[in-house]
Amino acid sequence: MTTENLILLADAYKYSHHKLYVPGTQLIYSYLESRGGKFDETVFYGLQYFLKAYLEGEVITKEKLDEAESTLLEVFGRTDVFDRSRFEYIISKHGGRLPVRIKAVAEGTVVPVRNAMMTIENTDPECFWLTNFLETLLMQVWYSCTVASVSREIKKVVKQYYDDTASAAAYAGIDFVLNDFGFRGASSVESAGIGGSAHLVSFAGSDTIPGSVVAKKYYNAATAPGLSIPATEHSICTLLGEAGELDIFRHVLNNFPTGTIACVSDSYNIFRACEEYWGTELKEQILSRDGTLVIRPDSGDPVKTLLAIFDILMKKFGFTTNEKGYKVLPPQVRVIQGDGISYSSIPGIFEALKNAGISAENLVLGMGGALLQRVNRDTQEFALKCAYAEVNGKGINVQKMPVEMDASGNLRTSFKKSKAGRLKLVKDNGSFKTLPLHESPELEDVMHTVFENGVITRSYTFEEVRKAAAL
Repeated sequence: MTTENLILLADAYKYSHHKLYVPGTQLIYSYLESRGGKFDETVFYGLQYFLKAYLEGEVITKEKLDEAESTLLEVFGRTDVFDRSRFEYIISKHGGRLPVRIKAVAEGTVVPVRNAMMTIENTDPECFWLTNFLETLLMQVWYSCTVASVSREIKKVVKQYYDDTASAAAYAGIDFVLNDFGFRGASSVESAGIGGSAHLVSFAGSDTIPGSVVAKKYYNAATAPGLSIPATEHSICTLLGEAGELDIFRHVLNNFPTGTIACVSDSYNIFRACEEYWGTELKEQILSRDGTLVIRPDSGDPVKTLLAIFDILMKKFGFTTNEKGYKVLPPQVRVIQGDGISYSSIPGIFEALKNAGISAENLVLGMGGALLQRVNRDTQEFALKCAYAEVNGKGINVQKMPVEMDASGNLRTSFKKSKAGRLKLVKDNGSFKTLPLHESPELEDVMHTVFENGVITRSYTFEEVRKAAAL
C-alpha cells in the first residue's frame, strides 16, 4: 500500500456502500461543519492541500486498482464487497478523474461553529457512492482547521495582553510571540507540514520547516512564511559540564555577535545563569550587541520561574517603563518560555506578568505538542454528513436527529443533529449563517466551487489565507 493510492484511502466499511445505498440512488450531497467544541469559531484551512496532494487530476489508474484489489480482497476475506468495476467505470468514463463537485468557503475564513464550511456531491449518477467514500480523506481537514484555530485563539490572548501592557512599538513583533516547536512531537512528517503551515496562518515564528514547505508548494507562498533564529539545546550547553557553562555561553555570543539568538539556560541553575553569567560576567558583551539574546528556561513552574527570572534580569540589566506603565528590559535581552505552554496556560502566564508590572513584550513563547499534537477531531467536533440525496429522480432532504439519554436519564435531542437539504453559507448583517440553498435568494452563497471533475477551479495563496484569518 502506498499513500498515493486514493483507492485505498477510505475506511474499510465504505467499500460495501455501493451495495448498501438503496437501489435507484443517483446523488449523495454532504456537508462539513464544526458542530461546536473548544472555540466558538473555526478557521477553515487545509482543504487545498488535500485537493492538490490527493484528488487533482488522474488519480484512479489500472495499476492502482490492481494494487488496491489485492489488498482489499485480503482485508475482507470475501469477493462480494469490493467492486472493481466501480473504479473501472471512473477510468473509462472520466479518465481516472473524480466526478465530484466540492464547494467551500475561502481558505482562512473564520466561521462560527454549527455552520457549513464545505459541501461535496457526485456529478455522475453512477458514482453516487463516491461522495462519502471520500469522507475519510477529506475529514482530515479537521486537523489543519483545528491547529489554525488554536493558533489564532492564542493570538487573541496575546493581543489582549499587548493591548493592556505593551508599547506601541512592540506590536511589530507580535507575529513572533508564539513559535512552533512541535515537529518532533508530531505524529508524522505530513502532520508536521500540515499543522505547521496551519500555525503560520496567524504567526510567523516556527522551527517546523515542513510547515513552510507546505505553504510554498500548495499555497504558492512567495517565500518561507515560517522564520527562525540560531538557538542552542542542552547538548551544546552541557558539553563542558557545569563548570564550563559560562564558557559555552561566551562561545555562543562570540559566534553570533549580531542578530537574535536564543540560549537554553536551565541546564544546571537558571537563576545563577541569569544573575552571575548573563547578568554579570557577560552583561557588557550582551548590552553592546547589535541584536537580542533570548534566554530560555526549560523547567519548573512557568509562572514562578518567569517572575523570578524577570526580577533578576531587571535588577541586573535595568529596565524602562513604557507609556502604559509597564517595565521593559533593554532591547538586547528577552525571555522565551517553551516548557508547559498551551492554550490554557498562556493567559495565566501573561496575567502574572501584568500583575507584576512587567510588559508582555518581554516574553515570547514556544509551543510543541500542545500545538500540533494535543488536538483531535472532537476539539471542534468536526463532522461530514449527508444532507440531500436523489433516488429514482426524486430529491430527498436527509437528516439525522438522534435522541440521546443524559447523565440523569432524561431524553433529549443530541447536538449531533445534522442539517437537511442543499445548503448555502451566507453573511447577513455581518454574521455567517447556514440556510437552505433557495432561501433568501438575495443573500449570496459564500461557498464557491473549488474542485469539479478532477480539476481545481479556485485556489488561494498563503497571503490570501493569512489576510482572511487576520484578527
